[in-house]
Amino acid sequence: MTTPASDELYLGLISGTSADGIDAALVRFQATTTGLRCELVHGRTFPWDPALRTQLVALGQGADAVSLDALGSLDGRTARAFADAATNLLEEAGVPRGRVRALGSHGQTIRHRPHADPPFTWQLGDGNVIAERSGIDTVADFRRRDVAAGGHGAPLMPAFHAALLGSPQEDRAVLNLGGIGNFTLLPIAGDVRGFDTGPANALMDAWCERHTGQPYDAGGALAAVGRVDAALLARLLAEPWFALQPPKSTGREQFHLDWLDVRLGDAWLSPPDVQATLLELTARTVADALQMTQPDTRRVLVCGGGVHNAVLMVRLAAHLPQAVVESTAAHGLDPDYVEAMGFAWLARETLAGRPGNLPAVTGAAGPRVLGTVFPA
Repeated sequence: MTTPASDELYLGLISGTSADGIDAALVRFQATTTGLRCELVHGRTFPWDPALRTQLVALGQGADAVSLDALGSLDGRTARAFADAATNLLEEAGVPRGRVRALGSHGQTIRHRPHADPPFTWQLGDGNVIAERSGIDTVADFRRRDVAAGGHGAPLMPAFHAALLGSPQEDRAVLNLGGIGNFTLLPIAGDVRGFDTGPANALMDAWCERHTGQPYDAGGALAAVGRVDAALLARLLAEPWFALQPPKSTGREQFHLDWLDVRLGDAWLSPPDVQATLLELTARTVADALQMTQPDTRRVLVCGGGVHNAVLMVRLAAHLPQAVVESTAAHGLDPDYVEAMGFAWLARETLAGRPGNLPAVTGAAGPRVLGTVFPA
């Protein structure tokens, strides 16, 4: 494979809240007279080592019984997995590492506490290790500067979405259905906004794995044979976090199986009924959030793993009859790699000295250049 020297190649890496794999995207950027062109050259999701994933998920769900030695080891093992994903992706694409200007790595979130005193967010995956093993200049630790400036450090994709998916003809929203759902609001006029909506795949994945042994509910098959339990749904929707006004963010440390079990109480429901109710929770909270913040939205562009859940997509469309609900693929961005592409873009912004956050989204005191650069 050959690439014109004038092109800019960047590589983005992310493992989301569900920790279902490391998404790797090799991205070509080209400046044009009409704006920035962004092309996915090659994308791949690399599975976690099962034992490592088990430890990461347990930490993300609030487990505290871990030694400093174990935490340090996890940081290094996570970084090695990210570096290996990068090098394997380049081998598959036939692109030498020297052609890649930089690599943007999100890491694996194990804690996100924007309301703590002091607030903090923590992603594992040491950028030093990634740079050393990959041989590529690495930008990592994107979220903490925004938190230091009074923001939530999340979501960070709205600036990328605005650059590539906005329209002067209609109000749009980009919906990422990862472990946690989040919106980017792209109005015809006014500020770009963004915020988390609550659990998307994380709770459904965890419930499915507990009862079927499968890491996720492929196509929504388990939910499709269940019935929504109105009483359980009401208890879930009563969670005060849903009523908070943006900016807001959350993670697996808040919405996890223990949270669900408390609300289930002594009630006995079949696994498919609970799965159907969790799916409806995602659809309802997404729709309620959009109606509250940008009710005139005419197009919802969906990315993330949830786009492959046909049952969830149908329920979203039912709750949002005023809008077209469709995959970002209809607009040239592979829904499985939008976030990984976004971190490639953030690395590009960091090296150029440009801010990567939007204060109207995160609540930070102002624009900030994000991330730490680790030279190869």
